[in-house]
Amino acid sequence: MSVTPRLQVTDTTGRHVVPIDKPLFRIGRRGESDLRLVGGDVSREHAEIERDDTGRCLLRDRGSRCGTFVNNEPVTERVLVHGDEIRLGRSAGAEVIFLLDESVPVHGSNTSVIVDFRQISSLLDGLRALGPARVLDEVLALVMDSAIEVTGAERGFIMLADEAGELEFKIGRGRGRVPLSGRSFGTSQKIPRQVFATGHEQIVTDLMDGSLAGRHLGTVALGIRHVLCTPLRVIHYVDSSDAPPEPRRIGVLYLDGHEKGRMMSSVTRHALEAFATEAAAAIDSAHLYRESAEKKRLERELQLAAEIQRALLPEACQTGSHFEVASNSIPCRAIGGDFYDYFALAGGVFGFILGDVAGKGPSAALLTAMIQGIFSAHVGTAGSPAQLMALANEGLLRRSIQSRFATVVYGALAHDGQLTYCNAGHNPPVLMGRGGIRRLETGGLILGLFPQATYDQETLALEPGDMLVVFSDGVTEALDAAGEEFGEERLLACLEANRQKRPPEVLDRLLSTVREFTAGAAQHDDVTALVLRYEVK
Repeated sequence: MSVTPRLQVTDTTGRHVVPIDKPLFRIGRRGESDLRLVGGDVSREHAEIERDDTGRCLLRDRGSRCGTFVNNEPVTERVLVHGDEIRLGRSAGAEVIFLLDESVPVHGSNTSVIVDFRQISSLLDGLRALGPARVLDEVLALVMDSAIEVTGAERGFIMLADEAGELEFKIGRGRGRVPLSGRSFGTSQKIPRQVFATGHEQIVTDLMDGSLAGRHLGTVALGIRHVLCTPLRVIHYVDSSDAPPEPRRIGVLYLDGHEKGRMMSSVTRHALEAFATEAAAAIDSAHLYRESAEKKRLERELQLAAEIQRALLPEACQTGSHFEVASNSIPCRAIGGDFYDYFALAGGVFGFILGDVAGKGPSAALLTAMIQGIFSAHVGTAGSPAQLMALANEGLLRRSIQSRFATVVYGALAHDGQLTYCNAGHNPPVLMGRGGIRRLETGGLILGLFPQATYDQETLALEPGDMLVVFSDGVTEALDAAGEEFGEERLLACLEANRQKRPPEVLDRLLSTVREFTAGAAQHDDVTALVLRYEVK
């Protein structure tokens, strides 16, 4: 009676025998292989064994990347005899011995070395796939699945430290890559915290042993008896005075199970210790990548917000039958809290507004959009600038936005030169005419804080050539490198020197003067200005 040829395989799962019970027996990394082996040197379709009717077995390499070896000799084809040792690739990822006789199986002389190497190789193999673009969740899952596969644990989880140094549950997995939530993962909370605090691995060979059972009643109740928990430490290899004096602990890797399996072996523990170091580096890298990606995402969103905010502003320079106007707003961040707008009112009246919202950044930008919307909604129906301010104040108060307010100047210029304005707590605009300089202060309190606020307005008769300049406090309070303010004197001097020029030129010269004054200093507030000239054409 013929004996079925077979392969004795020794890997991380132990030793087992695989019969060669089909004419063409395939070996490789593919899941469909008759004998599936994993490792960096194993190709998807690495080799095959062809068996004929006489029982003769021919080993054939299938063009593998790292080659096929029999008794340490590279082969393309080779008829196998009892006891031949087969190796796929350069590294001994698994020990495979061909058996034909009914004699006692050959055990192999380097089995323990093979298993030791194979465990470490399998653990680290997964991390070779990690690139800087891997997101944190992928890295955590790969680390967890690799650890469970190699150690033979039934479950595992990873906890990472938050900014306050407290451990947070990040991922839990069971055999077969089954996800486990933090709520369903009942386990000892003491062991992970102790491991993270001390930086030392903890091994519990049997939670049922005496005093241990009393300290881990919840875990014992689940049937868990064996625990292996190791710290995740980032080691700094660069010798630098800036480098931390010792490895930085970022979390813990926890494994447990009902049976000891391979978890408690010294080989597994040493391999896991090496793996934990590589895993910590991969997790830390992925975490930094996530922070970088999040920063880039926020930058893109701010850029889009800035584009939207610019789109909400009207065309900066406009000319009408009785006016010419130019405005500009330069935020100190990507988006700002200053704004301006123009309105075409009944009878050819030109309306304009300039405001400054408390605060900076996204929250201030949202409020500017809201205020622009409120004014746009009411400017055509309000009977006067004072009534429009009252409606805007009521609209902001109705939304109850705490500690958010705005200073605003609104004006309306008619064909005959009649300028009616209302100033709600804003820097007084400067009117430059033949009669000299005048500051427009009539109005009331800032918008959005006082429910009982009332507003007044003033009407002035402008003459052709009169120029009105409205500006935010970012202009007069701009600081130079020494901390000195630009101030109103410099503002007036600049306007006086350029009062005969057209509004776009006056505006450009004003902003250039501020920019030159603050050269070398950071812009600390939004800078916005509007220049309006009354003209009869």
